[in-house]
Amino acid sequence: KNRKMAWLGLQPGATIILEFDGCEKRLTKATNSNEKKGLSSLGEKVPIFEGKEAVSGIVTILVSPGKKLEHLGIKIEMIGQIELYNDKGSHKKFSSLVRELDSANVLIGNRQFLFDFSNMEKPYDSYNGLNVRLKYLVRVTITRNYGSIAKDFEFAVQNIEKEDPAVNPSLKMEVGIEECLHIEFEYDKSKYHLKDVIIGKIYFLLVRIKIKHMEFAVVRREAAGTGPSVYNESETVIKYEVMDGVPVKGECVPLRLFLRPYNLTPSYRSIDEKFSVRYYLNLVLVDEEDRRYFKQQEVTFWRKELE
Repeated sequence: KNRKMAWLGLQPGATIILEFDGCEKRLTKATNSNEKKGLSSLGEKVPIFEGKEAVSGIVTILVSPGKKLEHLGIKIEMIGQIELYNDKGSHKKFSSLVRELDSANVLIGNRQFLFDFSNMEKPYDSYNGLNVRLKYLVRVTITRNYGSIAKDFEFAVQNIEKEDPAVNPSLKMEVGIEECLHIEFEYDKSKYHLKDVIIGKIYFLLVRIKIKHMEFAVVRREAAGTGPSVYNESETVIKYEVMDGVPVKGECVPLRLFLRPYNLTPSYRSIDEKFSVRYYLNLVLVDEEDRRYFKQQEVTFWRKELE
């Protein structure tokens, strides 16, 4: 019986409730776990905080009627940690700050405590990937002689960049097979925010191969782990056909892709030396014999607003 109560957050003798300030107006995010790892794809909704925002609120301790709760202290801790799925039990804390809510005491009835983590650094975004998860949580612990009570309350962090990149050159590349195929493609820039539009053009300068169709894709590549234990995995997050049929010499095929509908994250480089996330634009030509010719170009995604 006690196991079931603990899973529900109803600990014997006391229940811990936490409310973040401004929750009713705050955007929320599902803490989805990856199905590939055998975890549920439906998570609870948690509030989103901008990286520089203070995390504050109120903790309520509910003591069962007619009962008293003797404790050795109540503390609250804000934690940022990285979990590597392939390294079971590997929870690396990159940020932690503890505050005392109450010294040794006896609680009768309900008690409320305010908390405020104004100066806690939240340098990284919350992230839930194929092999790694970065999350933030607030942990409330009631220390007792006969077994402590603890409960975690997760929240999400998104860091935003309000200004466009000062340098954002266009991308121009060539793909060629000697005396058979020569194409040039151009993308309007190399850095895109998550609600941006990718605009490009593909020029066919020489076509002596019977091309059946052309595909355009956005590929996310995640590297998680360190040293020899790095897991690299790629997933195609966007894919569509931009051309069907044989192009002629001199033809120009336009590209226009709206990023808003898709579940994208910013690009991440060596987050706490534990993982990276990179994005690539992938152009694939398929001929009538189903041979594939492709060219890949890395781009940078960044977040302009909370979402």
